[in-house]
Amino acid sequence: MSPEPISSTKICPTCGTRLSENATRCLVCGRTFTAKSTSSPAKPIQTTKLPDLTLSLPFAIGLFLVILAVGAGLIYLILRSSGQVIGPQPTATVTMTPTLEQTSTPTLTPTSLPTFTPLPPKEHVVTSGENCGLIALNFNVTIQSIIDLNNLSPNCGPLSIGQKLMIPQPTPTASPIPTTTLSIAQKTETSCQKLEVRVGQNDTLGGIAANYSVSLETLKTYNGLTSNNIWVGQIIVIPLCQRLPTAGPTPTPTFPPPYSPTNLLLPEDGTIFNATNDAVTLQWAAIGGMGEGEEYAVTIEDLTTGEGKKLVDYTADTKYIVPASFRPADTATHIIRWYVQPVRQSGTTKEGQQIWVPAGAPSASRVFGWAGIGQPTPA
Repeated sequence: MSPEPISSTKICPTCGTRLSENATRCLVCGRTFTAKSTSSPAKPIQTTKLPDLTLSLPFAIGLFLVILAVGAGLIYLILRSSGQVIGPQPTATVTMTPTLEQTSTPTLTPTSLPTFTPLPPKEHVVTSGENCGLIALNFNVTIQSIIDLNNLSPNCGPLSIGQKLMIPQPTPTASPIPTTTLSIAQKTETSCQKLEVRVGQNDTLGGIAANYSVSLETLKTYNGLTSNNIWVGQIIVIPLCQRLPTAGPTPTPTFPPPYSPTNLLLPEDGTIFNATNDAVTLQWAAIGGMGEGEEYAVTIEDLTTGEGKKLVDYTADTKYIVPASFRPADTATHIIRWYVQPVRQSGTTKEGQQIWVPAGAPSASRVFGWAGIGQPTPA
Protein backbone atom coordinates (compact mmCIF):
# COMPACT_ATOMS: atom_id res chain seq x y z
CA MET A 1 0.00 0.00 0.00
CA SER A 2 1.58 3.24 -1.01
CA PRO A 3 1.64 6.16 1.38
CA GLU A 4 -0.93 8.92 0.94
CA PRO A 5 0.42 12.05 -0.52
CA ILE A 6 1.01 14.77 2.01
CA SER A 7 -1.29 17.58 1.26
CA SER A 8 -0.23 21.04 1.92
CA THR A 9 -0.82 22.17 5.53
CA LYS A 10 -0.70 25.32 7.56
CA ILE A 11 -0.03 25.83 11.26
CA CYS A 12 -2.37 27.74 13.49
CA PRO A 13 -0.47 30.72 14.83
CA THR A 14 -2.40 30.55 18.13
CA CYS A 15 -2.10 26.93 19.32
CA GLY A 16 0.36 25.49 16.78
CA THR A 17 -2.05 22.84 15.53
CA ARG A 18 -1.31 21.58 12.02
CA LEU A 19 -4.28 22.11 9.83
CA SER A 20 -5.05 21.60 6.17
CA GLU A 21 -4.34 24.37 3.75
CA ASN A 22 -7.99 24.93 3.06
CA ALA A 23 -9.12 24.90 6.71
CA THR A 24 -11.01 28.03 7.66
CA ARG A 25 -11.13 27.32 11.45
CA CYS A 26 -8.80 25.78 13.98
CA LEU A 27 -10.44 22.78 15.60
CA VAL A 28 -8.41 23.18 18.80
CA CYS A 29 -8.57 26.87 19.64
CA GLY A 30 -11.40 27.83 17.36
CA ARG A 31 -9.49 30.62 15.47
CA THR A 32 -10.97 31.59 12.13
CA PHE A 33 -8.71 31.98 9.07
CA THR A 34 -9.18 34.11 5.98
CA ALA A 35 -9.05 32.28 2.69
CA LYS A 36 -6.02 33.12 0.48
CA SER A 37 -6.46 34.06 -3.08
CA THR A 38 -5.24 31.38 -5.34
CA SER A 39 -4.92 33.60 -8.37
CA SER A 40 -1.47 33.92 -9.76
CA PRO A 41 0.21 37.36 -10.00
CA ALA A 42 -0.52 39.39 -13.17
CA LYS A 43 2.23 39.53 -15.65
CA PRO A 44 3.29 42.95 -16.95
CA ILE A 45 2.03 43.89 -20.43
CA GLN A 46 4.86 44.09 -22.86
CA THR A 47 4.65 46.87 -25.55
CA THR A 48 6.86 47.91 -28.39
CA LYS A 49 9.56 50.32 -27.10
CA LEU A 50 9.71 53.72 -28.91
CA PRO A 51 13.08 54.75 -30.30
CA ASP A 52 14.95 57.54 -28.43
CA LEU A 53 15.03 60.86 -30.38
CA THR A 54 17.93 63.24 -29.72
CA LEU A 55 17.80 66.83 -31.21
CA SER A 56 20.51 69.46 -31.26
CA LEU A 57 19.73 73.02 -30.06
CA PRO A 58 20.00 74.80 -33.48
CA PHE A 59 17.81 72.16 -35.08
CA ALA A 60 15.24 72.52 -32.27
CA ILE A 61 15.11 76.32 -32.69
CA GLY A 62 14.68 76.02 -36.45
CA LEU A 63 11.91 73.47 -36.02
CA PHE A 64 10.15 75.81 -33.55
CA LEU A 65 10.28 78.67 -36.02
CA VAL A 66 8.89 76.51 -38.80
CA ILE A 67 6.01 75.41 -36.59
CA LEU A 68 5.37 79.04 -35.60
CA ALA A 69 5.29 80.19 -39.25
CA VAL A 70 2.94 77.37 -40.21
CA GLY A 71 0.63 78.30 -37.32
CA ALA A 72 0.62 81.99 -38.30
CA GLY A 73 -0.19 81.05 -41.90
CA LEU A 74 -3.11 78.91 -40.77
CA ILE A 75 -4.48 81.72 -38.57
CA TYR A 76 -4.17 84.21 -41.48
CA LEU A 77 -6.05 81.90 -43.83
CA ILE A 78 -8.82 81.38 -41.25
CA LEU A 79 -9.22 85.15 -40.66
CA ARG A 80 -9.16 85.95 -44.38
CA SER A 81 -11.84 83.36 -45.11
CA SER A 82 -14.01 84.98 -42.40
CA GLY A 83 -13.58 88.47 -43.94
CA GLN A 84 -11.71 90.00 -40.99
CA VAL A 85 -8.50 90.43 -42.98
CA ILE A 86 -8.38 91.93 -46.46
CA GLY A 87 -5.73 90.54 -48.72
CA PRO A 88 -3.59 92.57 -51.12
CA GLN A 89 -5.66 94.19 -53.87
CA PRO A 90 -4.61 94.03 -57.49
CA THR A 91 -2.85 97.17 -58.64
CA ALA A 92 -4.59 98.99 -61.47
CA THR A 93 -2.36 99.99 -64.35
CA VAL A 94 -2.75 103.68 -65.21
CA THR A 95 -1.30 105.09 -68.37
CA MET A 96 0.04 108.61 -67.76
CA THR A 97 0.03 110.98 -70.70
CA PRO A 98 2.79 113.58 -70.32
CA THR A 99 1.50 117.16 -70.47
CA LEU A 100 3.47 120.36 -70.86
CA GLU A 101 3.07 122.78 -67.98
CA GLN A 102 3.79 126.46 -68.35
CA THR A 103 6.39 127.50 -65.82
CA SER A 104 5.34 130.70 -64.11
CA THR A 105 7.90 133.35 -63.34
CA PRO A 106 8.69 133.28 -59.61
CA THR A 107 7.53 136.36 -57.74
CA LEU A 108 10.30 138.09 -55.87
CA THR A 109 9.48 138.72 -52.24
CA PRO A 110 10.35 142.31 -51.32
CA THR A 111 12.97 142.59 -48.63
CA SER A 112 11.52 144.31 -45.59
CA LEU A 113 13.41 147.32 -44.34
CA PRO A 114 15.13 146.95 -41.00
CA THR A 115 13.18 148.36 -38.11
CA PHE A 116 14.71 150.69 -35.57
CA THR A 117 15.56 149.06 -32.24
CA PRO A 118 15.75 151.53 -29.35
CA LEU A 119 19.16 151.61 -27.71
CA PRO A 120 19.47 151.30 -23.93
CA PRO A 121 19.83 154.60 -22.03
CA LYS A 122 23.24 155.84 -20.90
CA GLU A 123 24.20 156.76 -17.38
CA HIS A 124 25.41 160.30 -16.67
CA VAL A 125 26.78 161.73 -13.42
CA VAL A 126 25.79 165.33 -12.75
CA THR A 127 28.75 167.68 -12.38
CA SER A 128 29.01 171.20 -11.07
CA GLY A 129 27.03 173.77 -13.06
CA GLU A 130 24.95 171.24 -15.00
CA ASN A 131 21.17 171.32 -15.28
CA CYS A 132 18.56 169.44 -17.29
CA GLY A 133 18.66 171.89 -20.17
CA LEU A 134 22.42 171.70 -20.57
CA ILE A 135 22.42 167.89 -20.28
CA ALA A 136 19.60 167.58 -22.82
CA LEU A 137 21.49 169.87 -25.22
CA ASN A 138 24.76 167.91 -24.84
CA PHE A 139 23.05 164.55 -25.47
CA ASN A 140 20.69 165.90 -28.17
CA VAL A 141 17.53 164.83 -26.31
CA THR A 142 14.59 166.67 -24.80
CA ILE A 143 14.26 167.72 -21.19
CA GLN A 144 10.92 165.94 -20.94
CA SER A 145 12.52 162.61 -21.94
CA ILE A 146 15.04 162.96 -19.07
CA ILE A 147 12.20 163.79 -16.66
CA ASP A 148 10.14 160.78 -17.72
CA LEU A 149 13.03 158.31 -17.63
CA ASN A 150 14.28 159.38 -14.18
CA ASN A 151 10.88 160.15 -12.56
CA LEU A 152 11.94 163.73 -11.82
CA SER A 153 9.67 166.61 -10.92
CA PRO A 154 8.07 168.58 -13.77
CA ASN A 155 10.70 171.32 -13.45
CA CYS A 156 13.52 168.71 -13.67
CA GLY A 157 15.28 169.81 -10.54
CA PRO A 158 17.03 170.62 -8.49
CA LEU A 159 19.95 168.38 -9.45
CA SER A 160 22.79 167.58 -7.08
CA ILE A 161 26.45 167.03 -7.89
CA GLY A 162 27.17 163.33 -8.26
CA GLN A 163 23.55 162.44 -8.97
CA LYS A 164 23.18 159.67 -11.55
CA LEU A 165 20.75 160.22 -14.41
CA MET A 166 19.69 157.83 -17.16
CA ILE A 167 19.89 159.61 -20.51
CA PRO A 168 17.79 158.15 -23.36
CA GLN A 169 19.38 157.58 -26.72
CA PRO A 170 18.28 160.14 -29.33
CA THR A 171 15.80 158.81 -31.86
CA PRO A 172 17.34 158.84 -35.35
CA THR A 173 15.58 161.08 -37.82
CA ALA A 174 14.67 159.41 -41.07
CA SER A 175 16.51 161.01 -43.95
CA PRO A 176 14.25 162.42 -46.65
CA ILE A 177 14.07 160.47 -49.87
CA PRO A 178 16.54 162.03 -52.27
CA THR A 179 14.85 163.67 -55.20
CA THR A 180 16.15 165.44 -58.22
CA THR A 181 16.56 169.12 -57.42
CA LEU A 182 15.21 171.31 -60.20
CA SER A 183 15.89 174.96 -60.70
CA ILE A 184 13.06 177.48 -60.90
CA ALA A 185 13.37 177.54 -64.69
CA GLN A 186 13.19 173.75 -64.88
CA LYS A 187 10.17 173.64 -62.58
CA THR A 188 8.48 176.31 -64.66
CA GLU A 189 9.26 174.32 -67.81
CA THR A 190 7.84 171.15 -66.26
CA SER A 191 4.62 172.85 -65.23
CA CYS A 192 4.25 174.72 -68.54
CA GLN A 193 1.19 173.77 -70.54
CA LYS A 194 1.80 173.04 -74.22
CA LEU A 195 -0.47 172.88 -77.23
CA GLU A 196 0.18 170.95 -80.44
CA VAL A 197 -0.93 172.51 -83.75
CA ARG A 198 -0.92 170.79 -87.15
CA VAL A 199 0.30 173.02 -90.00
CA GLY A 200 -2.39 173.76 -92.58
CA GLN A 201 -2.19 174.52 -96.30
CA ASN A 202 -1.64 178.28 -95.98
CA ASP A 203 -0.02 178.43 -92.51
CA THR A 204 3.34 180.03 -91.88
CA LEU A 205 5.52 179.92 -88.78
CA GLY A 206 5.16 183.66 -88.27
CA GLY A 207 1.38 183.47 -88.60
CA ILE A 208 1.16 180.67 -86.04
CA ALA A 209 3.34 182.69 -83.65
CA ALA A 210 1.13 185.73 -84.05
CA ASN A 211 -2.09 183.75 -83.59
CA TYR A 212 -0.95 182.31 -80.25
CA SER A 213 0.98 185.42 -79.03
CA VAL A 214 4.29 183.57 -78.96
CA SER A 215 7.53 184.94 -80.36
CA LEU A 216 8.95 183.43 -83.50
CA GLU A 217 12.23 182.54 -81.77
CA THR A 218 10.35 180.73 -79.00
CA LEU A 219 8.55 178.54 -81.55
CA LYS A 220 11.81 177.75 -83.30
CA THR A 221 13.53 176.88 -80.00
CA TYR A 222 10.73 174.62 -78.74
CA ASN A 223 10.41 172.81 -82.07
CA GLY A 224 14.12 172.57 -82.91
CA LEU A 225 13.82 174.59 -86.11
CA THR A 226 16.79 176.35 -87.69
CA SER A 227 14.70 178.32 -90.19
CA ASN A 228 11.15 179.54 -90.72
CA ASN A 229 10.37 176.79 -93.23
CA ILE A 230 7.53 174.42 -92.29
CA TRP A 231 5.41 171.93 -94.27
CA VAL A 232 1.81 170.85 -94.37
CA GLY A 233 0.93 168.31 -91.70
CA GLN A 234 3.90 169.19 -89.47
CA ILE A 235 3.18 169.35 -85.71
CA ILE A 236 4.19 172.61 -84.03
CA VAL A 237 4.35 172.77 -80.20
CA ILE A 238 3.03 176.02 -78.71
CA PRO A 239 4.33 176.76 -75.15
CA LEU A 240 1.44 178.62 -73.56
CA CYS A 241 3.59 179.71 -70.61
CA GLN A 242 5.79 181.71 -73.04
CA ARG A 243 3.02 183.80 -74.51
CA LEU A 244 3.88 187.46 -75.05
CA PRO A 245 2.26 189.99 -72.69
CA THR A 246 -0.62 191.94 -74.12
CA ALA A 247 -1.96 195.34 -73.19
CA GLY A 248 -3.27 195.26 -69.63
CA PRO A 249 -1.97 193.99 -66.27
CA THR A 250 1.31 192.11 -66.10
CA PRO A 251 0.62 188.36 -66.24
CA THR A 252 1.34 186.34 -63.08
CA PRO A 253 4.37 184.05 -63.52
CA THR A 254 3.68 180.34 -63.49
CA PHE A 255 5.21 178.46 -60.53
CA PRO A 256 5.57 174.75 -59.78
CA PRO A 257 2.91 172.98 -57.69
CA PRO A 258 2.99 173.71 -53.93
CA TYR A 259 5.00 171.56 -51.51
CA SER A 260 3.43 169.37 -48.86
CA PRO A 261 3.73 170.50 -45.22
CA THR A 262 6.91 169.53 -43.38
CA ASN A 263 7.14 167.56 -40.12
CA LEU A 264 8.37 169.25 -36.94
CA LEU A 265 10.99 167.31 -34.94
CA LEU A 266 12.32 169.20 -31.89
CA PRO A 267 11.50 170.34 -29.34
CA GLU A 268 8.63 168.03 -28.53
CA ASP A 269 5.24 169.57 -28.04
CA GLY A 270 4.88 170.93 -24.48
CA THR A 271 8.61 170.99 -23.60
CA ILE A 272 9.47 173.46 -20.79
CA PHE A 273 12.74 175.43 -20.90
CA ASN A 274 13.73 176.88 -17.56
CA ALA A 275 15.76 179.96 -16.66
CA THR A 276 19.08 178.30 -17.51
CA ASN A 277 18.20 177.88 -21.21
CA ASP A 278 19.46 181.00 -22.96
CA ALA A 279 18.55 179.71 -26.43
CA VAL A 280 16.03 177.30 -27.92
CA THR A 281 16.77 175.35 -31.13
CA LEU A 282 13.90 174.42 -33.45
CA GLN A 283 14.29 171.51 -35.89
CA TRP A 284 12.12 170.07 -38.68
CA ALA A 285 12.34 167.54 -41.52
CA ALA A 286 13.61 168.69 -44.91
CA ILE A 287 11.31 168.93 -47.94
CA GLY A 288 12.79 167.17 -50.93
CA GLY A 289 13.13 169.04 -54.22
CA MET A 290 13.50 172.59 -52.88
CA GLY A 291 15.80 174.60 -55.15
CA GLU A 292 17.41 177.98 -55.46
CA GLY A 293 15.28 180.87 -54.28
CA GLU A 294 13.21 178.68 -51.94
CA GLU A 295 13.53 178.66 -48.13
CA TYR A 296 11.58 178.00 -44.93
CA ALA A 297 9.60 180.70 -43.16
CA VAL A 298 9.76 180.18 -39.38
CA THR A 299 6.91 181.81 -37.44
CA ILE A 300 7.27 182.19 -33.64
CA GLU A 301 4.51 183.75 -31.53
CA ASP A 302 4.31 184.45 -27.79
CA LEU A 303 0.82 183.39 -26.68
CA THR A 304 1.20 184.57 -23.08
CA THR A 305 1.90 188.23 -23.70
CA GLY A 306 -1.11 190.40 -24.40
CA GLU A 307 0.69 192.36 -27.11
CA GLY A 308 0.90 189.41 -29.53
CA LYS A 309 4.68 189.29 -29.77
CA LYS A 310 5.56 187.60 -33.09
CA LEU A 311 8.69 186.81 -35.11
CA VAL A 312 8.93 185.64 -38.76
CA ASP A 313 12.35 184.72 -40.13
CA TYR A 314 13.64 182.86 -43.19
CA THR A 315 16.31 180.15 -43.47
CA ALA A 316 17.45 177.54 -45.98
CA ASP A 317 18.53 175.20 -43.13
CA THR A 318 16.30 172.71 -41.28
CA LYS A 319 16.94 174.22 -37.86
CA TYR A 320 16.57 177.65 -36.33
CA ILE A 321 17.86 179.08 -33.05
CA VAL A 322 15.35 181.38 -31.40
CA PRO A 323 17.21 184.60 -30.64
CA ALA A 324 17.70 185.51 -27.00
CA SER A 325 15.91 188.80 -27.64
CA PHE A 326 12.64 186.89 -28.03
CA ARG A 327 12.95 185.46 -24.53
CA PRO A 328 10.31 186.83 -22.12
CA ALA A 329 11.55 189.79 -20.14
CA ASP A 330 9.28 189.35 -17.12
CA THR A 331 9.38 186.71 -14.38
CA ALA A 332 6.79 184.36 -15.85
CA THR A 333 6.96 181.21 -17.99
CA HIS A 334 5.48 182.05 -21.40
CA ILE A 335 3.83 179.64 -23.82
CA ILE A 336 5.33 180.08 -27.29
CA ARG A 337 3.91 178.63 -30.51
CA TRP A 338 5.89 177.96 -33.69
CA TYR A 339 5.47 176.44 -37.16
CA VAL A 340 7.31 176.28 -40.51
CA GLN A 341 6.14 176.96 -44.07
CA PRO A 342 8.01 176.66 -47.42
CA VAL A 343 8.26 179.99 -49.29
CA ARG A 344 9.61 181.15 -52.66
CA GLN A 345 11.24 184.44 -53.63
CA SER A 346 9.12 186.37 -56.10
CA GLY A 347 11.08 189.65 -56.31
CA THR A 348 12.51 192.52 -54.26
CA THR A 349 11.15 195.75 -52.88
CA LYS A 350 12.45 199.23 -53.69
CA GLU A 351 14.58 199.04 -50.56
CA GLY A 352 16.17 195.80 -51.84
CA GLN A 353 14.35 193.46 -49.45
CA GLN A 354 13.28 190.07 -50.73
CA ILE A 355 9.60 189.37 -51.35
CA TRP A 356 8.52 185.88 -50.28
CA VAL A 357 5.34 184.10 -51.32
CA PRO A 358 4.02 180.78 -49.94
CA ALA A 359 5.33 177.71 -51.79
CA GLY A 360 3.39 175.11 -49.82
CA ALA A 361 1.14 174.41 -46.87
CA PRO A 362 2.28 175.36 -43.34
CA SER A 363 3.20 172.64 -40.88
CA ALA A 364 1.23 171.75 -37.77
CA SER A 365 2.08 174.11 -34.91
CA ARG A 366 3.80 173.18 -31.64
CA VAL A 367 4.20 174.98 -28.34
CA PHE A 368 6.92 175.13 -25.69
CA GLY A 369 7.34 176.95 -22.41
CA TRP A 370 10.17 179.41 -21.81
CA ALA A 371 10.92 180.95 -18.43
CA GLY A 372 11.52 184.67 -18.36
CA ILE A 373 14.75 186.38 -17.37
CA GLY A 374 15.38 185.95 -13.66
CA GLN A 375 12.54 183.48 -13.38
CA PRO A 376 13.13 180.81 -10.67
CA THR A 377 12.81 177.16 -11.52
CA PRO A 378 9.10 176.67 -12.40
CA ALA A 379 7.10 174.33 -10.18
